[in-house]
Amino acid sequence: MRTETPKRLSHSRRSRWNTAGVTLEVLPTAQRVNFAQLFGNSRPVELEIGCGKGTFILSRAAARSDLNFLGIEWARSYCEYAADRVRRAGLANVRMACVDATVFVHNHLADESIWRLHVYFPDPWPKRRHFRRRSMTLAFVKELRRILKPGGQLLVVTDHLNYFHQIRRVVLGTSGLASVSFPKVSSVAGELTGTNFERKYIAEGRPVFSLAVLKHQ
Repeated sequence: MRTETPKRLSHSRRSRWNTAGVTLEVLPTAQRVNFAQLFGNSRPVELEIGCGKGTFILSRAAARSDLNFLGIEWARSYCEYAADRVRRAGLANVRMACVDATVFVHNHLADESIWRLHVYFPDPWPKRRHFRRRSMTLAFVKELRRILKPGGQLLVVTDHLNYFHQIRRVVLGTSGLASVSFPKVSSVAGELTGTNFERKYIAEGRPVFSLAVLKHQ
């Protein structure tokens, strides 16, 4: 893995957002990310899956300069927009990847390489015939457990009650993960995560549902 340089970006993309030094070039081979080489230090790494426009990861990275952050976003326009925000904010402790999270985790993240995993408001695919498209499956949760360090945490928040029940059942049914209190990751009172989705739902009076688990030995 290495950061994408300006010459690898098309002219139209450069004219809209500058992601140089922030986005990863994801190679098709199963090459593990060397975080110490990527960030130039051995600080713990937090991973956000589905970071959207980057509101959470920017706030969290700015508040925790002692940590490194990797954001994964499948939608290229959102990923590049978030990466440009990271660059303009001068956050050297953040990298972004535009890739399918399930593939990236399986192919590119080593065992016990992540300190904390953030999965906030994943697409609920509410119609029953689309349930198979939901990302938080048993197979994927086992992959998330694999990449977590012992003592590391998986944090999940959703506004969709049906999906929450599925996530909770799968996560708590996975050996090696134990339920814990949701930690404070937002600096704003009354917020769990500080994402755009959460702020929108709070304003609308809609409930959100959260789950936090810790990986034990």
